[in-house]
Amino acid sequence: MTRTVYVNGDYLPETEATVSIFDRGFLMADGVYEVTSVLGGKLIDFEGHVVRLKRSLDALDMAEPCSRDDLLEIHRKLVELNGIDEGLVYLQVTRGSDGDRDFAFPAADTPPTLVLFTQNKPGLADSPAAKKGAKIISIEDIRWGRRDIKTVQLLYPSMGKMMAKKAGCDDAWMVEDGHVTEGTSNNAYFVKDGVIVTRPLSTEILHGITRKAVLRLASEAQLKIDERLFTIEEAQAADEAFTTSASAFVMPVVEIDGVSLGDGTPGPIARRLREIYLEESVRTAI
Repeated sequence: MTRTVYVNGDYLPETEATVSIFDRGFLMADGVYEVTSVLGGKLIDFEGHVVRLKRSLDALDMAEPCSRDDLLEIHRKLVELNGIDEGLVYLQVTRGSDGDRDFAFPAADTPPTLVLFTQNKPGLADSPAAKKGAKIISIEDIRWGRRDIKTVQLLYPSMGKMMAKKAGCDDAWMVEDGHVTEGTSNNAYFVKDGVIVTRPLSTEILHGITRKAVLRLASEAQLKIDERLFTIEEAQAADEAFTTSASAFVMPVVEIDGVSLGDGTPGPIARRLREIYLEESVRTAI
């Protein structure tokens, strides 16, 4: 079935949607994005994604394309038009196009480009991958220094996923100055003696919406949390590990650079956090 997508105020069949070849997102990766999950036809953590979108736009001095209420209406309409029960809504904002290529920003009154589309993902919540757990490799982190801004500059994370695939694994954790920063599209954690360890927020990692929710729920469940730098070797010696992201929720990790964690199956804390996160997300979805 042909999807209906949204481009600059219009709902169109995906086959008819176009963006200028001079768009800054295409020429300069001058854009930001958000991905919101859909469960039961409703949006998960929508408010958090809108707040982070504004933060990214402000950091790049980029204009907001429309109001929060307009964004909510667009999300809901696309979910309805495409019959999404479980899936994702992708949103991208770029600095737009002034009709040519130039390193300098276009005039301040150049309208931003706003694009949204859906991805149908039946079984998103009941993921077989989460039952099996992910195997990861470590790679050098060579990205730019403002990873807290959710830009469309995703070439190296994409390369990292392909490195993992080539190694027969599922994903990669990036390492800088001897410490894990994050996964290619997720935040990284390990658990040792009941304590959840994850890198603290900074410009070096994305301020994950799912991360924030999961850490809050972990705290409410009386689990101990230690936000600090950590090494791959520490994670390999852990009892269990996991990642969080908007599209995979809480994903257990069972192997790091060939070293199995625990008994090689998803750990109890990761499984429990996934369960309570999904319960809370469905309850508060809009």
